[in-house]
Amino acid sequence: MTEAWQTHDVTNQVPPLTDYNLYATDAALQAAVAAFDAHWHAKELHRQGARVGEAEVQQWAQDANRHAPELQSFDSQGNRIDRVAFHPAWHSLMGLLRGAQLQSLPWAHPRGGVMAARTASYFLHAQNEAGSLCPTTMTFASIPVLAKEPALFATIKDKLLAPQHDPRDVPLAQKHTLLIGMGMTEKQGGSDVRTNTTVATEVGKGEFSLVGHKWFFSAPQCDAHLVLARDSDSDALSCFFVPRYRPDGHKNAVQIQQLKDKLGNRSNASSEVEFRGAYGTRVGAPGRGVPTIIEMATYTRLDCVIGSAAMMRTGVVQAIHHARHRTAFGAKLVDQDLMTVVLADLALESEAATWLAMRLARAFDASLSDDDSPVERAWRRIVLPAAKFWVCKRALELAGECMEVWGGNGYVETGPLARLYREAPVNSIWEGSGNVMCLDALRAMSREPDVAQSWFQWLGERVGSHTTLRAALAQLHGWLAADPASHAVRARAIAQQIVLLSQAALLLEHAPSELAHGFVESRFANTGGRVYGVMPDTVPVGVQRAWLDRAFLA
Repeated sequence: MTEAWQTHDVTNQVPPLTDYNLYATDAALQAAVAAFDAHWHAKELHRQGARVGEAEVQQWAQDANRHAPELQSFDSQGNRIDRVAFHPAWHSLMGLLRGAQLQSLPWAHPRGGVMAARTASYFLHAQNEAGSLCPTTMTFASIPVLAKEPALFATIKDKLLAPQHDPRDVPLAQKHTLLIGMGMTEKQGGSDVRTNTTVATEVGKGEFSLVGHKWFFSAPQCDAHLVLARDSDSDALSCFFVPRYRPDGHKNAVQIQQLKDKLGNRSNASSEVEFRGAYGTRVGAPGRGVPTIIEMATYTRLDCVIGSAAMMRTGVVQAIHHARHRTAFGAKLVDQDLMTVVLADLALESEAATWLAMRLARAFDASLSDDDSPVERAWRRIVLPAAKFWVCKRALELAGECMEVWGGNGYVETGPLARLYREAPVNSIWEGSGNVMCLDALRAMSREPDVAQSWFQWLGERVGSHTTLRAALAQLHGWLAADPASHAVRARAIAQQIVLLSQAALLLEHAPSELAHGFVESRFANTGGRVYGVMPDTVPVGVQRAWLDRAFLA
């Protein structure tokens, strides 16, 4: 007896979102590029947006994360090499990032709006893959620090600025381009770097021998790292330039103990290392290692905000795309009222984060020009750490909500949202966790009250007579006027209020009025907490549907 097998047609499954232009479909980013003097970069952003959206580049991201880097401690002859092997997709991504000059654009081509231009490019690339951004960001942040060491910088400047990726593991003199990493945290202290025990002993004029360890040594394949260590004479922390190879061409005595087995960011190698008499030269003044590294960390924190805002954008676009194609209970998901409210709320969060990241870039543009002012310094010193705290936190929550829009398909690794969800926590942890950021914002306001006042003035000019925002601003003033002993307890609430007020002011100034009104009403009114999809009755569902069309232009 024969049995007939009947196949079934696959219906109501959402097509993969590939081969689309990430820039051309993003109304908020286009508006921000124009608003913050980066319009001259728009053509290049269109090109990059199309390239990053291609199926080939999306596949690179999947492959680089599925095939994690591997540590090769020894070569076939038993020589210690401490080399990290990457999948070819990783190097393809690095080539794309270097081609966009994300590691050097403001330093290689200084002009008005260049930080905003670079931020917009970084925002596009970060929507595809985050792990390859780590060495790119660290190299970017190292350049202004290394530039203060003229003799060293003269030998490596062109290689740092070059728009190519050179994956070879060879001495500095033989490389065409360079990557720079950072080595700060140790086992006993983590963020408390003042407890570091690594010691640097001067062994020749300007040459040091480092002995100690680093607990998180990101991107150990980099051609050199900036490392915190104690000067043996003074016991004070200084910053040192530690290359992978010594000047004589032999591998430096930096031994990789293991690569970290991380939750996300899997395409990027993070390691534990020991310095066993590693060669290094001092960068910055003796005993000023922490301020030197903090200057570098300021730029990396900016990239954390941009990267998390980009993850938000990825999640929202994927959720809207899914809802536009998926039918349930007799109607497209996007046309069902409760789903509309959830998606609209997510779109609000994403647009607010986009404007915030681009406005922070404007403050960094000011630092490179004669237009710097106390209010721009306030954005860098006060709003930036608060933004890193808030935006990175919100990205994690948003990723989970977008995964839920997809349902079970969102939970499996064959789709993009599982990787997004695993990636989302990294920026909250890297370069200072949430509490560190909130306390840093408070410290800046206390140490530079005139700078803080300039931000309050900027905000007041934009809030105007808006009743809800005036009340929120008064609440913030009240918290800051209270006993300073209470500030630490309220640090997260203060940081949250700083960010929400900044975002509201930016949306009132730049976004459609109904969208800005919806943000204010939903973020400052008592709508039952922070869960997405709880919107006030004053914002009609029909209005919210229009936000979805803006969020992801068809």
